[in-house]
Amino acid sequence: MTRSRLREDARLVRLDRRLATPLFRQVYQRIRDAILDGTLPPGASLPSSRSLAAQLSTARGTIELAYTLLAGEDYILGRTASGTVVNPRLRRLLTPGGRQELRRKFTVPPHAPSHPTPVRPFQMGLPALDAFPRKLWARLIARRARSLSETAMVSQDPAGYAPLRQAIAGYLAIARGIRCSTAQIFVTAGYQGALGLITRTLLAPGDAVWFENPGYFRGCEALAKAGAAIVPVPVDRDGLDTSFAIKRSPKGRLAVVTPSHQCPLGVTLSLPRRLELLAWAAKTGAWIVEDDYDSEFRYRGHPLPALKSLDEADRVFYAGSFSKVLSPGLRLGYLVVPSSELNRFSRDTELFAPISSLLDQMVVADFMIDGHFARHLKQMRRLYAERRNALVSALHKVFGDGIVLDVPSGGMHVIGRFPGCRDDVALAASAQRGGLGPFALSSCAVGKSVDPGLLLSFTNIPVEAAAREAQRLLQAIRRLFGSSMNRS
Repeated sequence: MTRSRLREDARLVRLDRRLATPLFRQVYQRIRDAILDGTLPPGASLPSSRSLAAQLSTARGTIELAYTLLAGEDYILGRTASGTVVNPRLRRLLTPGGRQELRRKFTVPPHAPSHPTPVRPFQMGLPALDAFPRKLWARLIARRARSLSETAMVSQDPAGYAPLRQAIAGYLAIARGIRCSTAQIFVTAGYQGALGLITRTLLAPGDAVWFENPGYFRGCEALAKAGAAIVPVPVDRDGLDTSFAIKRSPKGRLAVVTPSHQCPLGVTLSLPRRLELLAWAAKTGAWIVEDDYDSEFRYRGHPLPALKSLDEADRVFYAGSFSKVLSPGLRLGYLVVPSSELNRFSRDTELFAPISSLLDQMVVADFMIDGHFARHLKQMRRLYAERRNALVSALHKVFGDGIVLDVPSGGMHVIGRFPGCRDDVALAASAQRGGLGPFALSSCAVGKSVDPGLLLSFTNIPVEAAAREAQRLLQAIRRLFGSSMNRS
């Protein structure tokens, strides 16, 4: 394909800013797929990064980073006499059999979508993607990509990029009341990476693990895969029922909790129960994992201190993530490890833990050190408060008394309960068929321990779209249950 042909066929690398996937990754995927399917043959010229950036209305650094990734995998060659070209040596490999082998090597598994799907209204676990600081992020990426040293490209500390760990330690001290050294912080591949490191280092098959019921289902599945004996512990208005857990499993090895904003119910672990939980861990030698996944977003009252800030016996592992604050596509989190366990975790990190991209770590460190992180959080709190209020108002107006809403004081979702509707899984499926993305509350529970309802994220529903999306949700429910919904 000629350079002019690429300009004409904008669909080849068309960007979708509604997706969670970063723009540079979208450019990389589109060009890679075009090479693999023969649309861009070996030797074909690619436009300069400046030219393609102008065509796509994006930052030049976005294109440069995509080209860097493609060159790193030998898809393209840069700085040739003809500019940037598809690697001519691929001609031998891009036979039908060779192309199939390349796809197996470099593309996603067949059960995963080849392209990211657009964000759906009410979809859980995503920050406001339309408010992500894309231009600033692209500048930070480009600056870091240009300045990567040979030493940095060869090796890095298995615990993570030191300036990022220092920035996290400073943030935790100010925002969460946690005093820890940089050495105690391990950068991980999101929360799941932190949990995997904990299970490999601390747990033996059959160890009892307290787990909130309902709770974060992916965390429960990961623990079960690691051989843990899951002990479901009920959650009420005061959070995890510690008295129940102590009676049921007094010699538990680990307790996994979301004390600041329980996932998914949104309640807060009360101070008496926090103290009871910490006393149990100190007395029995058990460990606590504090999953602090979205405590940055609180709309009423003062911010709550972390459970770790009360941990005088040093029994708490504190897990944080940038997925809810910045982008889940980063797959970037961190774990604060008790001082007594540093040697074990350092050794296991070197052996097992897949570390996140160094470039991503550098960019997040710059984002924090330069003050952008604090400003971004402030903006997101204000935006989310507005979107939450608009959606709650719209749901009440559209459904009347056909909906009962649980609206926590913080977090990124509300819970909608529908009188007379007992099958929230079928309800969620009906909404998803209609292009919406709510999640069934009962899917987070072990057994039938919760009343059914839908988890409804408001982060990606602009104020002006709240009424429309509430109406779409009503239509989805009526498709399943008919017109019997109660309305005022």
